[in-house]
Amino acid sequence: MFRGYLQAQLHRNCIILYAHMLERFVTPNKFSLPPVIRACCSDGAVEEAKQVHAHVVKLGFAQDSYCQNNLIHMYVNFDSLEEARRVFDKMDKKDDVSWTTLISGYSQYGSVDEALSVFESMPVKNSAAWNAVIAAHVQNNRFHEAFNLFNRMRNENVAMDNFVAASMLAACTRLGALDQGEWIHNYIKTRSIEVDPKLATTIIDMYCKCGRVDKAYEVFDSLSSKKVSSWNCMIGGLSMHGKGKDAIALLKKMEAENTVTPDYVTFVNVLSACAHSGLVKEGRYYFSYMTEVYSIAPRMEHYGCLVDLLGRAGLLDEAKKVINEMPMRADVGVLGALLGACRIHGNIDIAEEIGKQVIELEPENSGRYVLLANLYAKAGRYDEVASIRKLMNDRGVKKVAGFSMIEFEGTVSEFIAGGRNHLHAKEIYEKVEEMMARIREEGYVADNDGVVFEEDLENSLNYHSEKLAIAFGLLKTKARETIRVTKNLRVCRDCHVASKLISMVYDREIVVRDRNRFHHFRGGLCSCNDYW
Repeated sequence: MFRGYLQAQLHRNCIILYAHMLERFVTPNKFSLPPVIRACCSDGAVEEAKQVHAHVVKLGFAQDSYCQNNLIHMYVNFDSLEEARRVFDKMDKKDDVSWTTLISGYSQYGSVDEALSVFESMPVKNSAAWNAVIAAHVQNNRFHEAFNLFNRMRNENVAMDNFVAASMLAACTRLGALDQGEWIHNYIKTRSIEVDPKLATTIIDMYCKCGRVDKAYEVFDSLSSKKVSSWNCMIGGLSMHGKGKDAIALLKKMEAENTVTPDYVTFVNVLSACAHSGLVKEGRYYFSYMTEVYSIAPRMEHYGCLVDLLGRAGLLDEAKKVINEMPMRADVGVLGALLGACRIHGNIDIAEEIGKQVIELEPENSGRYVLLANLYAKAGRYDEVASIRKLMNDRGVKKVAGFSMIEFEGTVSEFIAGGRNHLHAKEIYEKVEEMMARIREEGYVADNDGVVFEEDLENSLNYHSEKLAIAFGLLKTKARETIRVTKNLRVCRDCHVASKLISMVYDREIVVRDRNRFHHFRGGLCSCNDYW
């Protein structure tokens, strides 16, 4: 009965049944207690759970691993990591589930160092434990340490399974580590690791976000069975590479094959693809189409894409009208899309109105203040620039530092603007000077229009993080080899112009992934057609 209620997700019934059992003086055993613990966990029944824990101890099951593992899971779920650790420490015989549950619990709440400490104390580390500790680092954005653990796992001859592969591919995705991602993909193929829908989507996502949308499509096309997540991921990948028409064509193929039905995520990606490619007519069409054909009511994300689409195209009044007529109150993402469009088109009036709303909705986000301040500067309204600076100082908001990453021979190097900590800093800065001199010969002029949060602008612009990363790429890679850079912020106008010229002068393709999309610089042009 306990298991039946649990499987039917009738958690409260399970707890009530346990109470009736006690009222009738029926003694619980090691089989009846674990499902009750799980029911308390799922029902959020903290007080009842503590009583069941007392029964576990009183009835002599304090060393039963099945009961104890469920208690660890329960306390993790209740955000009581100290209690979970106390149960764990009292166990004489800890099995794999005990270790991995506690490691994952620490990870869930961002306590990565504690998770690593538990892992290091394990007498024997199996693949499940390796996966738990690697996943802990990936989920908490500690990617370099995840790679160190992964390399250590390989050196200790621990076989990689599909769980570790998925975690490491996610790390490759975030860092733009294409070489490492390709190695893992090849390992999956040569070792015949089962590629379930989740892993398939992770591989496609890795290739898309590491700049190889062609490889992503190869993987996608080779799948014998494509789940909706795979279709969505591929459409989203085409979107971020500015291939709007290809994204729409893939949607039509999805509909023609008729094996899965497009969902709300499908249309978020299609609308985003239209926004990145300037397909206004198509974007309007699919915004209505998803409701008329699939009865998908527009959500906040769809409205955000529509506002972004109209705003980028310069239809700011129409975008504002969409916001005013939304059936729900626009969130910071939707308003931020309009604010970004105001930056592109220099509309200070709408920007001032929307910018102040966005800042109050997201007061800790420095990018909102910087964007509005730069617009004020461009309009010559320096008193307002000073007010924005003061507001940031009063609130203790610091401008987020931009950084760029580039992979070479399996190692990811990270650069910040003006940073000189890299082992090859001297050669990199000499290469930057050479780069800038050569593109000046082609007509380059520094573009500092509206930039107010940097001192010594000429030098500062020269040493933006992506320029340092590109210089490193030119130093280390072979002639005509593609240079791939990942950046945490939007590429600035100056670096966009400079990258186009560098690609022409050095006859290189330079692929830059910024916060919003990909830019493929080739022969002095960019794949975004300066529409970003």
